Amino acid sequence: MTFTPTDYLPYDFANRRHIGPSPAEMAQMLQVVGAKNLDALIGDTLPAEIRQKQPLDFGKPKSERELLHHMKEVASKNKVLTSLIGQGYHGTVTPPAIQRNILENPAWYTAYTPYQPEISQGRLEALLNFQTMISDLTGLEMANGSLLDEATACAEAMTMAQRVAKSKATSFFVDENCHPQNIAVMKTRAVPLGIEIIVGNPDDLDAGAVFGAIFQYPGTHGQLRDFTNEISALHDNAAIGVISADPMALTLLKEPGAMGADIAVGSTQRFGVPVGYGGPHAAYMATQKAHVRAMPGRIIGVSIDSHGNRAYRLSLQTREQHIRREKATSNVCTAQALLAVMAGFYAVFHGPEGLKAIAQRIHRKTVRLARGLEENGFKIEQDSFFDTITVDVGPLQDAVMKSAVDEGINLRRVGDTCVGITLDERTRAATIRAVWRAFGIADRETDLTAEYRIPDALLRTSEYLTHPVFHMNRAETEMMRYMRRLADRDLALDRAMIPLGSCTMKLNSAAEMMPVTWDEFSLLHPYIPKDQAAGYSEMIDDLSAKLCEITGYDAISMQPNSGAQGELAGLLSIAGYHRANGQGHRNICLIPMSAHGTNPASAQMVGWKVVPVKSAENGDIDLEDFRAKVEKHGDNLAACMITYPSTHGVFEETVIDICKITHENGGQVYIDGANMNAMVGLSRPGDLGGDVSHLNLHKTFCIPHGGGGPGMGPIGVKSHLIEHLPSDPSTGEEGAVSAAAFGSPSLLPISWAYCLMMGGEGLTQATRVAILNANYIAKRLEGAFDVLYKGPSGRVAHECIIDTRPFADSANVTVDDIAKRLVDCGFHAPTMSWPVAGTLMIEPTESETKAELDRFCDAMLAIRAEIAAIENGEMDAENNPLKNAPHTMEDLVKDWGRPYTRETGCFPPGAFRVDKYWPPVNRVDNVWGDRNLTCTCPPMDSYT
Repeated sequence: MTFTPTDYLPYDFANRRHIGPSPAEMAQMLQVVGAKNLDALIGDTLPAEIRQKQPLDFGKPKSERELLHHMKEVASKNKVLTSLIGQGYHGTVTPPAIQRNILENPAWYTAYTPYQPEISQGRLEALLNFQTMISDLTGLEMANGSLLDEATACAEAMTMAQRVAKSKATSFFVDENCHPQNIAVMKTRAVPLGIEIIVGNPDDLDAGAVFGAIFQYPGTHGQLRDFTNEISALHDNAAIGVISADPMALTLLKEPGAMGADIAVGSTQRFGVPVGYGGPHAAYMATQKAHVRAMPGRIIGVSIDSHGNRAYRLSLQTREQHIRREKATSNVCTAQALLAVMAGFYAVFHGPEGLKAIAQRIHRKTVRLARGLEENGFKIEQDSFFDTITVDVGPLQDAVMKSAVDEGINLRRVGDTCVGITLDERTRAATIRAVWRAFGIADRETDLTAEYRIPDALLRTSEYLTHPVFHMNRAETEMMRYMRRLADRDLALDRAMIPLGSCTMKLNSAAEMMPVTWDEFSLLHPYIPKDQAAGYSEMIDDLSAKLCEITGYDAISMQPNSGAQGELAGLLSIAGYHRANGQGHRNICLIPMSAHGTNPASAQMVGWKVVPVKSAENGDIDLEDFRAKVEKHGDNLAACMITYPSTHGVFEETVIDICKITHENGGQVYIDGANMNAMVGLSRPGDLGGDVSHLNLHKTFCIPHGGGGPGMGPIGVKSHLIEHLPSDPSTGEEGAVSAAAFGSPSLLPISWAYCLMMGGEGLTQATRVAILNANYIAKRLEGAFDVLYKGPSGRVAHECIIDTRPFADSANVTVDDIAKRLVDCGFHAPTMSWPVAGTLMIEPTESETKAELDRFCDAMLAIRAEIAAIENGEMDAENNPLKNAPHTMEDLVKDWGRPYTRETGCFPPGAFRVDKYWPPVNRVDNVWGDRNLTCTCPPMDSYT
């Protein structure tokens, strides 16, 4: 008998990890859909003129073992030195319990934004802990659930100050001691809004000439200063005081609230989140209660459910861009939920005493370092400091910097004659001795007596982290169980399909996630010499080249660290291009009515006027209305923003015409990349006429959502826009959009690994199967629900919109009722009421198997049968499973008293019998939560 090896196609071998249906299942699905094969379905779905001419070819896809070996080789090209550069980035220790149970746990990193609060109670509680921590440390009443990074938080604080200040001034004062990247991003954001930035010494502040001011605390070079007098002067002139504060320092230092600050911002990176060459990290913002409705970002609040039990939710959502559009407080759509959860757990893990002890150790070591330098004749620029000193070395700067690198240490170059040193939680005695040696000081012991170098007037006297959650038994057993309890309250992708239209909740494979926590990627400071980041450079260059090939663009900027940031960066590039051509007056942006709320909000942020374009009956952009608007505004047309395929889930055949009309009238075309999962390998936005697009790497390219962030939104541009891409933030000059040059680069190994393991053929197959899965759902639900929009051949793209509006009249059943009933079935609801009010937009992605798609369809068809029972009078119109959904375990065990059985209520079709997901709360009362706004952990007596 001869041995014949089995032939494995690349699809079977490499890509089944991402592609759910087997070939046999696909054949069955194609039969249901009514397509001869997958090629025929794609031919029906995509207009021939938009199909790309050449297939993607990245060479042979790598297996998991090959991929991890290759990643190790590339990672090893990064040099992991001890970076004492500071500038807002610090060494930190991630407690292993948090790394394993949060950062590396799919129950946390695959969750979606908590718009459905009943299935998000765990991460909402964790984020409420984060907000409480921030509110306590800053001494301000309200905090949000995180922002993207410290620099963008500073910019958000500036625009918020303008909104709430009574002053009519148009200038904003920026402390010259702010970190350079913070200054750079504020300058970028100020220009299109007509805000004049005044950078100067706080001693020179003219409080009557500005609507607000921001101060760094401690200063970027280590200075400590009490800003009470400056903020008092601002208040006397109806202006706003902002402090950008290091939360670790606030465990020892007088808090911003005690100085009278109106807003505090900063980064929580050093609360257990690795530096990661710049991100992702959770920034924070806190403010006084009077200003909370003007605060950007998500706010977690306490409400009640339908039985009066405490429940958490996102509060004040009417501020957000999905609802307010160009009138929103911000275009921020992605927070940094996963990193905020880590930072909050870091505080729970250490408690106030532990945090203070860490801060004291950092300060004590810094004083020892300073004393050793002073005793050897070096001058420390600051009399008082927390963790950062600046040392005058005169002409020895280059020699000290080089000698430090030889010792395995990166220091900060300050001007021409000084060196900056920032110590952190990871600093050891050996580190201090190595720094001394770099300064030519003979090896010595570090047991110098370390007095405080903080003025008595700046020592904190108030309490913080007093809530019992920060005083729980911190035995790892208890911590592990607390994290598990919270995770079990949530429904994430590790439990069930999350069929959110336009949000692409797909697999984040284990092999792709593993390199993120490797030291070679996680421990690099963003401002190290480039020769220490050769591995990052190789990865970023190769990923950029692949993304250019995928999109048809000529260059990629990785700097935007969210999709909304990508929109902003893309529009700023267009604005810069117009200015360079003497067309700076162009300020009209045409945006379809169906566009993401971030689109008009982003256009407003670059100083443009939004002109909406109607949708036609079939959901396409109304071409005649588009022509009319272009004709009306032609001389001032800056750009149009379109999403392709459309938000209605259709490949519009007029897209090339829209791009052509825009270009003929001097405008540029921005193509939103939210639906790129329907295009990869099949069609390229750059070939359609797009000038710039952002890519949601946290959607299409497998970076996980993390419960509402992290995200990455790099932009691809045509060659004429390259010189207008975001600039290096470390220079402090206008042009940067994020704090780090490559945004959140420690996430990029995920997307790179995805491309390497899939290969061009695999990426294309993923797109094709995403389209198949969506058409399969649309076909299975056909007849029970109306599918609103289809292409000319009756096909949908990667998502479909089903109409639930008729049931409001026929059975008094709303889209909310259906969404909550899906929770009983063990599913996250599809996207609700957008882009069409009262509908559900479903996107299954390619990752879901036929069994999971059928489970979802069975659940939806059963819900339709329940609606029919109400319509026929067989079920009570008010007391029925839909109106009472979701059903909790408590409902099951207490007096039932309902005209349907417990089994009907709690175990509908689709629900697992053994592994059923039980929501921890009943339907949450949104109105009550906004009327009774509480955004910090409630007192313990409310838990009884």
